[in-house]
Amino acid sequence: MTDRHSKNYLSLLDEKTVSLKRQFSGIQIPVISVFTSPESHFRMRAEFRIWHSGDKINYVMFKKGENNTPIIIQNLPNASRTISALMTPLLKAIESQGILSKKLFQIDFLSTTTHQLLVTLLYHKKLDESWEAAASELQSQFDFSLIGRARKQKIALNKDYVIEEMTVNNHLYQYQQVENSFTQPNACICEKMLNWAVDNTKNSQGDLLELYCGNGNFTLPLSKNFKKVLATEVSKTSVKSAHYNIELNKTDNVNIVRLSSEELTQALNKTREFRRLADINLDDYAFSAVFVDPPRAGLDDETLKFVSQFDTIIYISCNPGTLTDNIKNLPNHTVEKLALFDQFPFTDHIECGAILRSALKAQQRE
Repeated sequence: MTDRHSKNYLSLLDEKTVSLKRQFSGIQIPVISVFTSPESHFRMRAEFRIWHSGDKINYVMFKKGENNTPIIIQNLPNASRTISALMTPLLKAIESQGILSKKLFQIDFLSTTTHQLLVTLLYHKKLDESWEAAASELQSQFDFSLIGRARKQKIALNKDYVIEEMTVNNHLYQYQQVENSFTQPNACICEKMLNWAVDNTKNSQGDLLELYCGNGNFTLPLSKNFKKVLATEVSKTSVKSAHYNIELNKTDNVNIVRLSSEELTQALNKTREFRRLADINLDDYAFSAVFVDPPRAGLDDETLKFVSQFDTIIYISCNPGTLTDNIKNLPNHTVEKLALFDQFPFTDHIECGAILRSALKAQQRE
């Protein structure tokens, strides 16, 4: 990156910081910790539509609402170096085999910081044995795992996941990341988020409850700071990956249960029993903190009421607007720490983290 480009990046990041402060108008906040991203090659995953012009195919993207006007993508500086290096040779290899290019409408890439790569080809046709033979030949040309998808079809020629690595508090964690499941797109920022969450929960007392844990991304490093962790998730695929990652990282104080926040509330209030909790005694937990990473809509009213019972709320947000709305409805909590994570450089998107403490807990820490 040129110095000029870097200055532009830092200027845009300053604008985000000012915007975040503005969002928190009327709420007492500490100095915001700002975490920068690499300015290029930061995206570990990418999705491209495919545009056909005779026998030639191109990666394309579309402006919002303009699906008939493709923008041809020759390269994507934001994509990881692993993805960037493969884009052109892969397209040429697919183009050379008509059976692979015919009715291909999208290519998805999922990469890691350790240069593992998973490629998914999506089709408007049924995939047969001849496609599988050609796809196997394609996979053998490159160092990646290949998946073919069509309506009601998924063919994984090797495996349907990659293993990512993150270093948190000088400890190496490994994560299975499954194709077509949510993962943090910016690995550098993800690692900084994990370290921030761990640094700001050191010396915690009691147990941690995590709502919607995904594949255990935050769960595993946070487990070092708590006696026990109970994590919930509704996606069967994510629950399976979370269990895989617990074993992979030899973690022994985490339980994963497939429940929604509403179901968990019912279970904790003993208003309903769940077979999925048959091997877990909720009375064994003394929760002192809750971790939440909700969608853009933020926490719904019932979940907000539920988390208000906790002394400490660790809140990761992809929408400062709904975060501030939620905080205003937590009158007994104050913002002890606030961070801006530049997940998507050169965009208006703001990812942030907040540590909220109950008034009583904050007084005890003083």
